[in-house]
Amino acid sequence: MSTKTSMSSFFLIPDDYFVVKKSGLSQFQAMSAYLGGSCFQTICDNPVTAYRQLVQQYAKDLNGKAVDPKIASAEAKAVFRAHPVSASLSGVGPRLVGVGFKRIPKFGVLLGISFFLGEGENPGFWAATGASILSAPFINPIRMIEKQQRAYFKQTGATKPIMEILRESAAQRFAPLFRGTIPLMGHSLASALLGLVGQPRLQKYIQDELGSKTNMGRSMTGLIASSIVSPIYVVVTNPLSRLEVIMQTSKISGKSITVVEAVKEVINDSAQFGLRGIFRGQGIGIAKAIISLSLFHEGRHFLQDAFKSYNIRNGYFEEEPSATN
Repeated sequence: MSTKTSMSSFFLIPDDYFVVKKSGLSQFQAMSAYLGGSCFQTICDNPVTAYRQLVQQYAKDLNGKAVDPKIASAEAKAVFRAHPVSASLSGVGPRLVGVGFKRIPKFGVLLGISFFLGEGENPGFWAATGASILSAPFINPIRMIEKQQRAYFKQTGATKPIMEILRESAAQRFAPLFRGTIPLMGHSLASALLGLVGQPRLQKYIQDELGSKTNMGRSMTGLIASSIVSPIYVVVTNPLSRLEVIMQTSKISGKSITVVEAVKEVINDSAQFGLRGIFRGQGIGIAKAIISLSLFHEGRHFLQDAFKSYNIRNGYFEEEPSATN
């Protein structure tokens, strides 16, 4: 027992990390369900993610001049028509690796604070805030690599090799991998508050209100909740996403773009094209958010149910009988 305790303390894992709580899951199982749901979402929504980045990236032509959003959208579609498979799969490798590098710190902090506060696998505001700030340095390099892989499709028609991106970054002591960290923190906070906290609570409310009166199951109520949350999420995060794309798709070997310069670029874009300039990619962003949120929570719920059933079968957890009239 002393060896196990000392080892868990050494790796900063709580002594009760694998102990099943009153929610029916251990913190380890809750974390595994979040990571599994994230993997499922990442694979399925990658084509939409890639398309949205290109729409935002092609806001400027190769000479650096702002173009009409309709032209940017047409160019992104042209890339997908010319290279459907490579464009759809671009960045999926770093994104899957990022499930570990990005999600373990984020979900680890999120669930760690949540379990500490007694919220279990249903985190609240403080858990989301802590996770957004503390996980940003781990998440940003993966997002930078992911965007750099797609950044030169128009010129080369191929994804940029990861090792080439790392070699270019190493020449500058890997500082370019942290471009865009500031807007990412805001993006991550909005994502956590709306996607990880708001959507499950809204889904539970919808299920309580409609589930008992209709035949709607968890999947349908989850889709409704995601459809309500997603437009709010995209309106909040789309400008931040634009800043990330501007800062992370410039040449690694060139001069980095600061947050202030990126903001000025978005302002100039809006001066020429109005709200269409600010919210480039918002339509596809809403579709992506609905798909991503629904896929993530469906995958998470599926694994949580499997873990809970396992715990009940093996006597680690006894489900309370439902109240009957």
